Amino acid sequence: MDAPTTDRHTYTGADCLVESLLGAGIDVCFANPGTSEMHFVGGLDRSDGMRCVLCLYEGVATGAADGYARMTRRPAATLLHLGPGLANGLSNLHNARRAASPVVNIVGDHASYHLDLDSPLTTDIDAVAAPFSAWVGRCTTPEGIPAITAEAVAAALTRPGGVATMILPGEVSWSATDTRPGGTVAVTAPKVDEAAVAAAADVLRGDGPNLVLLAGDALLADGLAIAGRIAAATGADLLAPTHCPRIDRGAGRVPVLRIPYPVDQALPVLAKYRHVILVGGKEPVAFFAYPDKPGRLLPEGCAITRLAGNDHDLADALARLADAVGAGNATLPLAVHEPAAAPRGPLNPDTIAGVLAANIPEDAIIADESITTGRAFFQATPRTPRHTWLPGASGSLGIGMAMAAGAAIASPGRRVISLEADGSAMYAPQALWTQARENLDVTTVIFANRGYQILKGEMKATGYGEPGRKARDMLEIDRPALDFVSLAKGMGVEGARAETAEALDDLMKQSLKRPGPFLIEAVL
Repeated sequence: MDAPTTDRHTYTGADCLVESLLGAGIDVCFANPGTSEMHFVGGLDRSDGMRCVLCLYEGVATGAADGYARMTRRPAATLLHLGPGLANGLSNLHNARRAASPVVNIVGDHASYHLDLDSPLTTDIDAVAAPFSAWVGRCTTPEGIPAITAEAVAAALTRPGGVATMILPGEVSWSATDTRPGGTVAVTAPKVDEAAVAAAADVLRGDGPNLVLLAGDALLADGLAIAGRIAAATGADLLAPTHCPRIDRGAGRVPVLRIPYPVDQALPVLAKYRHVILVGGKEPVAFFAYPDKPGRLLPEGCAITRLAGNDHDLADALARLADAVGAGNATLPLAVHEPAAAPRGPLNPDTIAGVLAANIPEDAIIADESITTGRAFFQATPRTPRHTWLPGASGSLGIGMAMAAGAAIASPGRRVISLEADGSAMYAPQALWTQARENLDVTTVIFANRGYQILKGEMKATGYGEPGRKARDMLEIDRPALDFVSLAKGMGVEGARAETAEALDDLMKQSLKRPGPFLIEAVL
């Protein structure tokens, strides 16, 4: 067996991996390392090109990588410690997988000759990673690092994008090597065939009402502009799924609403359509199964035509469809900024939405995990300055503040507004510490309703009825009440509490004028 390399100037497998990542365009690593990763940490230390961001919980590292990827459409690396560290990060790797976010997820493992000893942290990392990853690979020699790094990056970038988990045994990291790093990795998205374009065009020429359901990259500004012309030329409607990774919106962009989350609200929205054209997504379905409610949301007899899957070049597919239906000169239905004064009075979902609409700055990024309080925020803010909205992509909780940190690192100069439910905030509050350490321009608004409001609604939706005492105890988080201002202060983030719309408006305006992170606890 090779002995660990201690000479700082000896070139190791860890050095080769860091340089191979840099050569492939990955220059940010969200890390929560342990003993097995110390030589890789040393490689990061010797690198001038890699930005290393420490996260105090693995779910913050994976959630930040998701937010970073949603904004850049390229991967960051994560560094996790063995199987338990990977397990701590899986919830937000699930979010990244559902968002089709490219992530190169590096997980350290024991030296290969140590695995048979079954020491306390030994885990089947390959098996744990597989359901959450588009690709899983294990480095076996330092000489193989450039090739497996290129394979991992290519897997992460291959459309629609995904999590590539690379397992790094200790001796591969610490062994000396003469192997030089790999370079650029290029991946091209496939184009849809002409038959798919022709089929979609035939639908749009026929009788409606027709719906074009946009997902993935079709919801970025360029894709929306083309889709808007198609809608204007054909009379079709545009919608986005309830859960999607990113929507570019606001003044000067084509407005698009999302399908409502509750089944009883989604059904009437979709009831009128005879045909649906899918652009990058799937048929809309209910988030959960409910007694006596349908799982499929489209009306009986609604025909589905797939223009393109999320693995295709969606902008190209939309452009060709626009040509096929003669939409090149159609007038775009663009949103117009309509400034409005913030409302006054008690805090409730409507007044909070009004305060948000009055304060979104130009080119802001909205990281949204507001759950029930914020269910109508998106619909209330189409006529605001140009901005980007990052919704929850899967419903796995704990993404919001970590995603905000990653988005801020990806987009310096753009203010991030993190909309966060109080229950969900407690899944990964350590993200605030990373925001403070990196001095990130994030305004976090916590909606403190002192309960799992989403679960109260779900209990009714499942037909259970009024919860009893034990059930209520599992749905309330008010004994003791969480103090988010104090929690933020303990992690280095200044904060303040708002109990009226006027106070929330004032605190948002203050926070948007100052650099660095700030937290507002909005008490409902």
